[in-house]
Amino acid sequence: MNNPKNKQITTIAAISDIHSNVFALEAVLTDIKHRDIDQIVNLGDILYGPIAPKDTYALLMAHQNDIITIRGNQDRQIYEATAADIADNATMAFIFENLPKAAVEWMQALPFDYHVSEDIYLCHGSPTDDMVYMLENIETGQPIVRDDADILALLNGIESAVIICGHTHIPRTVTLSTGQMIVNTGSVGYPAYEDDLPIAHKMQTYSPHASYALIKCVGAEQGTIQSTKQDTSWQVEHIKVPYDYEAAAKLAAMNGREDWAFALRTGQVL
Repeated sequence: MNNPKNKQITTIAAISDIHSNVFALEAVLTDIKHRDIDQIVNLGDILYGPIAPKDTYALLMAHQNDIITIRGNQDRQIYEATAADIADNATMAFIFENLPKAAVEWMQALPFDYHVSEDIYLCHGSPTDDMVYMLENIETGQPIVRDDADILALLNGIESAVIICGHTHIPRTVTLSTGQMIVNTGSVGYPAYEDDLPIAHKMQTYSPHASYALIKCVGAEQGTIQSTKQDTSWQVEHIKVPYDYEAAAKLAAMNGREDWAFALRTGQVL
């Protein structure tokens, strides 16, 4: 993991929820390469999926000095998996067959969250729980943005000007009554899914594109993210990158996940 504390940073490229989709990751990293970026951050859920865990890990290792990485709930699900979990989950069994031991150890060593600076904070779900959707209430089965007070409660005292998260796969930026901005990057590699926990719900982007976010500090006295909230403005761009999603879908189908293949092709769930 790269430590940026001794360098000036004005622009961050934030990626999350790669889910073993090396095709999408390669396209996103190529897009980032052509932009003026100081730091890439990766918010977790990296290798879980029926596409290409080993190749995704190898690509990330080739860029590991350029990326700050934290873990997500499904990274934890991999390294916490028991023999029974693996036997009951064909996708998990595929992941363990495909991944080198070093990849599991790497995920296990990743931090839960990370302060890039006083003003920039990273987490996967919420600051206290990697399974919680920080911005969306899904009680209706569909994502609805939470009330300001509910989001502030979930921040649990985090006062950073910009909070970057993932987990929901839905690209979104919300500005709170405090002036704080929360940016969900969306998903690099898995644009739609359905889950039964905590209740049955669907998360859909209606697009097969790979998603990531650019967060840029503008208007600060020194032009760095070390400046205070009072003299800093923040610009966010949600980027949708085209890539060979058909190649990813074919691998998912070959590995027994037609539901993933459909989601990869459409950004919707069956």
